[in-house]
Amino acid sequence: MARPGGPVTIRQVALNAGVSRQTVSNVLNAPHRVDPVTRQRVRSAIEDLGYRPNRNARNLATRRAGLIGYCLPARDTPNPFMDRFLHLLTAEIERSGRHVLLFTGTGIEVYADLVAQRAVDAFVLVDTVDHDCRHRWLADRDVPFVSFGRTWDGRQPGPWVDLDGAGVCYRLVTLLCDLGRSRIAFVGRAGVTGQNLDRMRGWKAGCTALDLPSDRLALAVADTVEAGGAAMRVLLDTEVPPDAVIAVTDPLAVGVLREARRQGLRPGTDVAVTGFDDSPLASVVDGGLTSVRQPVERFARTVVDLLDSANGDRGVVLPGEIISRGSAPIRLTEQDVN
Repeated sequence: MARPGGPVTIRQVALNAGVSRQTVSNVLNAPHRVDPVTRQRVRSAIEDLGYRPNRNARNLATRRAGLIGYCLPARDTPNPFMDRFLHLLTAEIERSGRHVLLFTGTGIEVYADLVAQRAVDAFVLVDTVDHDCRHRWLADRDVPFVSFGRTWDGRQPGPWVDLDGAGVCYRLVTLLCDLGRSRIAFVGRAGVTGQNLDRMRGWKAGCTALDLPSDRLALAVADTVEAGGAAMRVLLDTEVPPDAVIAVTDPLAVGVLREARRQGLRPGTDVAVTGFDDSPLASVVDGGLTSVRQPVERFARTVVDLLDSANGDRGVVLPGEIISRGSAPIRLTEQDVN
């Protein structure tokens, strides 16, 4: 919003934030030069005053586009979690005086074209897969980027942020054991992916630490309710079936719940079930599904902080929050609530 007498100036922002005009300019054009506390104070002043820089003049002076590239992947099914992440990320980037440039495409050629045209200043990489080639390609060309997710191939180039999947699965095992569960199974995805292995490692480590068996494992062929039900049938068709199941996604967990009910078991009583992502499914299934909520707001803020800092190949792992519902009424402590 404009103030009486004309648009808000950079001098007014500096006075409001208690800094020099050069510091405001650095926050807009070279944020990595400004410490995080001061950077946030200046951004708050920019937002409070409604300051809008002259983008044309700024881009000519800095030879920067003021845009962050984000590839919008094609999906067969909706992904509410990633939709929310994009919304929050866009808001965080706009608070820093930049905007998000959305594009589609599956090959490195799209990135090469945007880099050649100097259309963007940096990229946020999402839907990161094992041995993702984009990270090395961008790093070799000194193109700034931040990755949401890991490539799981040893030393990953560039900064990244991800969930501590192993840590939260270890904690789930501990909490389920506190409920008296001693036969805790794991339903993962078929195919060896880093994310799947990370969560599986946490489950195995938790079982080992508590001297529980860690051989109750079923791998689903797809991330669907039907595949979750098929995995549960495998687990129940054993001499000693599980009394708890940790599933790596909510759709798989819902499938586990449905199959348990179909076979006459009472979820939350005869068998405890937990999922992942705290999707809308988790709150609408009968009795509610205990699930791991990912810190999507912190993910978005951290991505922008990493974009604005010179931290090289720094990686940030954030904890998940366990949301207890009827499928596994675990007793949470302060360490389980972020």
